[in-house]
Amino acid sequence: MKRKSPESAQVEEERIQTAYEKRKGNILYSWLDPSLVFLTQERERRILFVLKQLGFSSLNTIKLLEIGCGTGFWLREFIKWGFEAEHITGIDLLPERVRIARQLCPQNVQIKCGTATKLGFSDRSFDVVFQSTVFSSVLDPTMRQQIAGEMLRVVKLDGVILWYDFHVNNPRNPDVQGVNKREIERLFPKCRVDLRRITLAPPISRFLAPFSFLTCYLLERCKILNTHYLGVIRML
Repeated sequence: MKRKSPESAQVEEERIQTAYEKRKGNILYSWLDPSLVFLTQERERRILFVLKQLGFSSLNTIKLLEIGCGTGFWLREFIKWGFEAEHITGIDLLPERVRIARQLCPQNVQIKCGTATKLGFSDRSFDVVFQSTVFSSVLDPTMRQQIAGEMLRVVKLDGVILWYDFHVNNPRNPDVQGVNKREIERLFPKCRVDLRRITLAPPISRFLAPFSFLTCYLLERCKILNTHYLGVIRML
């Protein structure tokens, strides 16, 4: 594979920074929106179910890394579920989001500003490496491969990569690109990749959630209108 030049990597990172800057103040991410409440609770149920299936008997001993941690929403969720703050690390490309995450998270959560293509952690450091909608925000295929390689490097041999991301494109947002099953399997060779289609298409949930969570739940269970994969990736 052709190595990505530092100049082109910088261009892609600057594009990502610009794309996230445009999202500031987006009403779609307000907690006053019932669809955000529905979608978040649904993801929470699914991720906790997966952790239980993986056989974790105690969450407070798990060492976790989130790449693209943003303002720390998922870091705080993991703490709420029983992860110990001192065992949690987050990294994000955007300094402003890192600043906010440090303000909102407990002080003993380690939060770093940097690129996921060069994680500054030792090999086999984490039991769980988590990413949520990072890969769909990276349009360059070489950068995607570099990030995947770093995730594989820092996860323990008996650890797990948790994946949550779009598997379809958003025609209204050219700054993101869905990652399908074939691409995920290419990014993580010699791994067992288990994927579940979850998350009712956001436009549908935004329309229906103010009237009926039950209708959203039933449609989500049908899977045909779901737009994301929740994945468990383990080395063979």
